[in-house]
Amino acid sequence: MAKAPGKAATGKTSAPSINIGISDKDRAAIAQGLSRLLADTYTLYLTTHNFHWNVTGPMFNTLHTMFMAQYTELWNAVDPIAERIRSLGHVAPGSYAEFGKLATVPDAPAKPPKALDMVRVLVEGHEAVARTARSLFPLADKASDEPTADLLTQRLTVHEQTAWMLRSLLEE
Repeated sequence: MAKAPGKAATGKTSAPSINIGISDKDRAAIAQGLSRLLADTYTLYLTTHNFHWNVTGPMFNTLHTMFMAQYTELWNAVDPIAERIRSLGHVAPGSYAEFGKLATVPDAPAKPPKALDMVRVLVEGHEAVARTARSLFPLADKASDEPTADLLTQRLTVHEQTAWMLRSLLEE
């Protein structure tokens, strides 16, 4: 008697193979890059939320409100990144330890900096996330992975625009 589809020799159900037109090797490389993007995004989210809570000074209301809009956008970005990793057949990282190993964005300072230093930290963070996103385009392009390329384009737009707006606060 032939074994039922989806059943391994042990009798356990096995996951069907993935055949979306992207090789296993390319899916793995893209998922690894997206894992770095996810870690960077989550780390920047935490820093931005931290600064929202801890900002002080004459620009308090402006920055408090701006940081809330920014951390909300970042929070809403992590799910699509993680779900793209899952769509490629890989597990999305989801722990502080994993994010710490993968992120290029440094963790928030232990002591909250002054308001304009917070802005500088966030400019650097958004620029770092933009670099991470941009570095994935060759992988997505090589694999004809348009959904990932679209996600990267959306993320780049947000991070570059946010960095510009934050830099504008630093001009004299």
